Amino acid sequence: MARTGRNGNHRSKKKRITLTLAPIAALGLAVPLMYSAGAATPDEVSADCSADSDKLENCEFVDVQVKRNSLGPNERVTSVSDNCGSTSEATKSFSGTASATRIIQLENGSQVDGSTKLGSSVFEVGVKFLTLEINIQRDDTTSSFSFTRSDTVKADHIAFFMWSHKRSDVGGYLRATYKEEQDGQKVFFSPSEGGNTVHVFYPQLLPSGTPDGRLWLRNVKCGTPEADGILNNQNSIRAEPGFGEGGDNVTDVEIPLSEITVE
Repeated sequence: MARTGRNGNHRSKKKRITLTLAPIAALGLAVPLMYSAGAATPDEVSADCSADSDKLENCEFVDVQVKRNSLGPNERVTSVSDNCGSTSEATKSFSGTASATRIIQLENGSQVDGSTKLGSSVFEVGVKFLTLEINIQRDDTTSSFSFTRSDTVKADHIAFFMWSHKRSDVGGYLRATYKEEQDGQKVFFSPSEGGNTVHVFYPQLLPSGTPDGRLWLRNVKCGTPEADGILNNQNSIRAEPGFGEGGDNVTDVEIPLSEITVE
């Protein structure tokens, strides 16, 4: 009986020791969690830079790589001329405006206003890529030209002009400096230091100051899904395939910009 009593007391002491150690272990786990809670995440850095947050002392774009002469979005820049049902070609007049604007695009695809602290940094980075051979647009004003010309619309086709501006694609990352320290530091990065998923697209300009790029006349066979998709949307702007990428029902003819009379 005495032996049974001693075993019971021994188990009781073990329980008391365990209960004493548990709070200490919990505190040890809480320390790293508390340490990391205040650090700025890449998403927060992007959001603060986009909003030009008052928490920021500065937000800079750091360039990592550059690709010259890339092409921007494929845009329809004239109204659609309808020659459906006709058995002969027709000469039609087209009027349009082609333009380009500097774009700051974050890794999630959103764009940043050029008037922010980041916009100033992007302007400074652009100075590095402005050469005698490549004239780029460093600010976020729109460069454009308007034109009017006559061209041939094929029999039983619709036609319109497409435009894709030429640009320098500079990839890099954001470096944000906060006014107050977070976990002992003020500088954070998005998406990471050395990353290249933030892009700044600097339009390339001709000596005249108008945007450089590709302009082409697109003929689309009537009665096809491609033509119906445009006509049924009442000529509204929509995404279009690039030059030579429209398929068998689409014919593209590039018009050199030297042949365009700028209005």
